[in-house]
Amino acid sequence: MIRILSREDVRRALPMRQAIEAMKGAFAQLSTGQADVPLRVALDVPRHNGVTLFMPAYLAADDQMAVKIVSVFNDNPAKGLPLIHALVVVVDATTGEPAAVMDGTYLTALRTGAASGAATDLLAREDASTAAIFGAGAQGRTQLEAVCAVRPVQEAWVYDVSRERAAAYAAEMSERLSLPVRVAETPAEAVHRADVICTATTSTKPVFADADVRPGTHINAIGAYTPQMQEIPAETVLRAKVVIDHHEAGLAEAGDLLIPLRQGLMTEDHIYAELGEIAAGLKPGRKLPEEITLFKSVGVAVQDVAAASAVLEAARRLGLGSEVAL
Repeated sequence: MIRILSREDVRRALPMRQAIEAMKGAFAQLSTGQADVPLRVALDVPRHNGVTLFMPAYLAADDQMAVKIVSVFNDNPAKGLPLIHALVVVVDATTGEPAAVMDGTYLTALRTGAASGAATDLLAREDASTAAIFGAGAQGRTQLEAVCAVRPVQEAWVYDVSRERAAAYAAEMSERLSLPVRVAETPAEAVHRADVICTATTSTKPVFADADVRPGTHINAIGAYTPQMQEIPAETVLRAKVVIDHHEAGLAEAGDLLIPLRQGLMTEDHIYAELGEIAAGLKPGRKLPEEITLFKSVGVAVQDVAAASAVLEAARRLGLGSEVAL
């Protein structure tokens, strides 16, 4: 028997705060050699301006295994479709038997937001109260939700190239999170107020100016997942304490890091730590209030394994989804 779980099942099974704790555990296992994570396989589909990624992983300490298939097709929003589609298959690590198939589109947004929530919890100032979100899509929504789960956020700003999308985002998230979410007219208006910045775009150039970033700011950069993409100014990267999700993946895919590396502006030694090293207590996070901290994530399959396994455990307990015989 295999359990089939919808988007709504996934949402009900794994609240954000629990997802954040699951991410801390997953990253700690990744950084302490307790995870097997092959570099994801990317199948480019230039004819349709898209890419499909295949992401397997095994968490040895928790004995959990899964694979995600995720597609990012950049023309989809213009067609009224989500930018991202995904499916996750959970495999019983003791027998190799498929245990569950679940919606991976919401799971991807959830686990990506939860990773930023974990980074914010470990790196941002304790008194951080204003958030700025770049990108008014599904990822931008879970980014703000996650930051609000770990810090006393009193107001948020959103900037998107589409003012219409930004306005819809502000209305929805204001109601959902019971706090004022305002549309920024310019990137500067959002950034110069922010204690925490989250970038969730598909940009190929920086989405804000370094001069607008205040000392003490924490940044979660999750949108630039190819060597050609860039959301964060090189100057900001250079003056930040840089924490990444995974060295191998980051140095293969993260344009925010690869572009200043190629330009000779920094070396790999500028990368302070993997997030899992901080989560596992191997390195400290923020040391000084005025530090700028930057979490650069391209996404690692351990996040999907941890989130999907937590969803399946809760789904069994709560009777969510349906079981079918293959």
